[in-house]
Amino acid sequence: MKLLTIAIPCYNSEGYMRKCVESLLTGGEDVEIIIVNDGSKDGTAQIAEEYEKRYPSIVRAVHKENGGHGSAVNTGIEHASGLFFKVVDSDDWVKEDAYREILDTLRELAGGEKSLDMLISNFVYEKEGEKRNKVMRYRHALPHNEMFTWSDIRYFRKGQYILMHSVIFRTKLLKDCGLKLPEHTFYVDNLFVFEPLPFVKNMFYLDVNFYRYYIGRDGQSVNETIMISRIDQQIKVNKIMVDYMAEHKAKIKANRKMKNYMINYLEIITTVSSILLIRGGSEEHLSKKKELWDYIHQKDKWLYRKLRYGILGNSMHLPGKGGRKISVEGYRICQRFFKFN
Repeated sequence: MKLLTIAIPCYNSEGYMRKCVESLLTGGEDVEIIIVNDGSKDGTAQIAEEYEKRYPSIVRAVHKENGGHGSAVNTGIEHASGLFFKVVDSDDWVKEDAYREILDTLRELAGGEKSLDMLISNFVYEKEGEKRNKVMRYRHALPHNEMFTWSDIRYFRKGQYILMHSVIFRTKLLKDCGLKLPEHTFYVDNLFVFEPLPFVKNMFYLDVNFYRYYIGRDGQSVNETIMISRIDQQIKVNKIMVDYMAEHKAKIKANRKMKNYMINYLEIITTVSSILLIRGGSEEHLSKKKELWDYIHQKDKWLYRKLRYGILGNSMHLPGKGGRKISVEGYRICQRFFKFN
């Protein structure tokens, strides 16, 4: 069995995927790299086959019909044979020295008495045109270089959360918890780092800058204008998260710190949905914002109160055009102050 499976979802990635794959090959024989070609129309399939032929004991090329990022991640999990599992997007890469520390840590913990469920590390925003790159660290919130549980975590800053770039899960946990990301939907990475959490017991934080998250490619899904154009998909993911919280409320509420973390994460996602709808500005956008909050209220009144009457929830409901302008500016200030993207 391999120590770590890394899935690379690829769609028309021929222009940049080599940098990603080459960075991952430095992990050697302990790593299984699954290149998931999600129905690409360019040379992605040929590049994947090339790497599989050159590194047959490390790389596997899996071809499928186009189903979107979530579908490609699902395929990666299905084919994974490694003890642990990570997703690396095809336009991102990893740092070799941190990579080796990650693998050494996983190797050491794999033989321990307790099963490691989730390893967390830092990631770096590689933003086009920026001289200094922002690093997302967790040292203030998590114990480091030791196994810990939810009861040991400290306070996360508002807007700072464990993202797909930060995590490595135990593969069996992902399969056992029944994670199935929706197809043809953007922003499903939020579900990937949300739905498995009630099944996570033992965690480890390694304070190394491992993952390099590239921002600046044309058409990237995190661009605000593009996010507004895809707002229905953002709302879809938001509602799935609400459904999950409501359906697993008893299990989630049994662990106070996990409950608080998940509520705070959902609060940010709902705030982003609301701000994008306010920024959209049309009557249709504002109607969708009201419908989203009505949906939360109907789904679970306890959860609605938690989201609606916090600082962010209140700021999303200031009346009139002037109130909406204040909401957007307040969100911008929070972005700058709390350093979230």
